[in-house]
Amino acid sequence: MTKIEIKDAAGKADGSVELNPAVFAIEPNVPVMHQVVRSQRASWRQGTHNTRTRGEVSGGGKKPWKQKGTGRARQGSIRSPQWCGGAVVWGPHPRSYAFSVNKKEVKLAMRSVLSAKLADQQLFVVSNFDFDTPSTKAAIAALRALGVEGRATVVIGNEDVNAFLSFRNVPKVNILPVAEANTYELLDNKALIFTAEALKRIEEVLS
Repeated sequence: MTKIEIKDAAGKADGSVELNPAVFAIEPNVPVMHQVVRSQRASWRQGTHNTRTRGEVSGGGKKPWKQKGTGRARQGSIRSPQWCGGAVVWGPHPRSYAFSVNKKEVKLAMRSVLSAKLADQQLFVVSNFDFDTPSTKAAIAALRALGVEGRATVVIGNEDVNAFLSFRNVPKVNILPVAEANTYELLDNKALIFTAEALKRIEEVLS
């Protein structure tokens, strides 16, 4: 079993916890991680872009000039695609970019991220954030005590409201309830911090 040190919010050692090697000590599967991240980011795209076809552009109700005798190229409408202000050919229309990835791949991707973070010493475990009231100042102090700088993702218990309110305004910090943990947000940081409760929960789900 793999062990990791647990610290308290003041950065002091508070015991250790054994990690399931099937979750935290596998060979990271980069292609699957890439596929899952692509799927997530694609599903977040709005896909509201739109261009007008000939049927949607106003004007051009009659033929601009007669078919023959003018010496100019024949034209049927001033709203044809070749005209300035005309329609757009093969332009984008509203659509969904989402594509599905099966559940086994999603779990494998998350296990790969956790294993990579542990191997790179970017995984931290905190016993809990004992904030009696929401405090951004206390949240920043906790990060400094852990030696965390730059972009970080903090994963907390689903009911830990004070911690969520404390971290949500800290620059470069992404705060997540464990129920919303996902591959992209676990990966996109320089430090991944779990509370002991959140770590236990995600280990149960991915085991």
